[in-house]
Amino acid sequence: MTDPDVQGWTGPPPTGDETATLLGSLERQRATFAWKTGGLDAAGLRATVGASSLTLGGLLKHLAFVEALTFSTKFLGRSPGAPWETVDWDADPDWVWRTAADDPPERLRALWRDAVTRSRAVVAEALDDGGLDRLGSGWPDGEVASLRRLLVDLVEEYARHVGHADLIRESVDGLVGEDPPAGRPPAGT
Repeated sequence: MTDPDVQGWTGPPPTGDETATLLGSLERQRATFAWKTGGLDAAGLRATVGASSLTLGGLLKHLAFVEALTFSTKFLGRSPGAPWETVDWDADPDWVWRTAADDPPERLRALWRDAVTRSRAVVAEALDDGGLDRLGSGWPDGEVASLRRLLVDLVEEYARHVGHADLIRESVDGLVGEDPPAGRPPAGT
């Protein structure tokens, strides 16, 4: 099986407008992340590097949560949905990282892909209804951000974690590179 979120990715256009550049950059990060986490079994998704406890599985679950938090909660003012809404974050702030080791690879990948799909739908609707200047519902501290700011924040979040994924994946099976090979999505994602 191939990952439709990687297949046909193009990255940001060389001369695109602000929206195309932001979305292209985000999609490039998502595609690279899918490539770095693709095709691994549970042991591969649980691998760590050095003193860090980060795992590729933990990153999949974390970024699924970040997608839901960014667009469902910060932008739409809604609950982030299952499974996030049932977690006692005060009692278990590391729940995402801790529980990822217990989730099968297919579940982790589906959780992330579903969150990305929902995010894309929210962004498409927002772009049709106010564009990048459209304001979200607000962060927990009451600050309100535009869609533009939330997209920049998400690109930054992915870029940080794609760097982590680079190191972890290389330690698992030697896979290196900056972008998924053109026309060759990873097998097994």
